[in-house]
Amino acid sequence: MKRSLALLPFGVALAFASTSLLATGNAENGKAKAAACFACHGTDGNSIDPQYPRLAGQYNLYLQQVLHEYKDGGRDNAIMKGMVATLSDQDIEDVATYFSSLPTKLDTLKGHISGE
Repeated sequence: MKRSLALLPFGVALAFASTSLLATGNAENGKAKAAACFACHGTDGNSIDPQYPRLAGQYNLYLQQVLHEYKDGGRDNAIMKGMVATLSDQDIEDVATYFSSLPTKLDTLKGHISGE
């Protein structure tokens, strides 16, 4: 018991350190690389059309995962597959860092779900 309590501060420090280590993208580069995204998702990542997700403020690693899934076929969307086809892993990290760094305007899902 004493040993596990002694390791607790180390675990907490590691958890906080790992979140910054995982965010390796460059938001400035990501904004330049995301120019094609702006038509649907908005320059500020807050699409006004409910058929396009709002990307601003989403978790960085979630955005990276989704972009990789579109690229490798894990998610099936012809438009997104074409958009991410030429993105490198670094491009994906940069784009995800850009959109995750933006403030979201999504305070409720009302009017932001397709079919409403």
